[in-house]
Amino acid sequence: MADQKKKHTISVLVNDEPGALARVIGLFSGRGYNIDSLTVAPVNLTKRYSRIIIVTSGTKMIINQIIHSLERLIQVKKVIDLTSGDSTSERELALIKVIPKKNKINLLKKIIKKYKARLIFNHSKKYAFEITNSPDMINSFIVELNKIGTIDVSRTGLIAILKN
Repeated sequence: MADQKKKHTISVLVNDEPGALARVIGLFSGRGYNIDSLTVAPVNLTKRYSRIIIVTSGTKMIINQIIHSLERLIQVKKVIDLTSGDSTSERELALIKVIPKKNKINLLKKIIKKYKARLIFNHSKKYAFEITNSPDMINSFIVELNKIGTIDVSRTGLIAILKN
């Protein structure tokens, strides 16, 4: 039985220096691997480290190859596959602007309450909301908003951390 492709969230701690991100990303593009989501931010200002969170898909063998290749890069300090189920907490932030159809305002209010989104602004019949949740929940929120009007979406990409 062939090994199935599965989504993996990989955390890469790197030296915060020019070219570090390019080398990590180059590793993926050079081998023809796709990146579904990518976030980068400084995490230790004293030691000048940044964390790169990469969501990619692959068989167990491919993911192991990616991890071992990442570990060999000079800029990389630590690589962790966060795809371990209950031991990882994952979130994403989305900002969504909606122009609802005239008869859909009450439905919009119900959807916002259901997903616990936060109003950012209401200007000239346009509403903007902030939602922080799992990518699946944000996708569901977007699907519901698409039914009531025109939307514009900006997403951060997945962030994750080990619980223990």
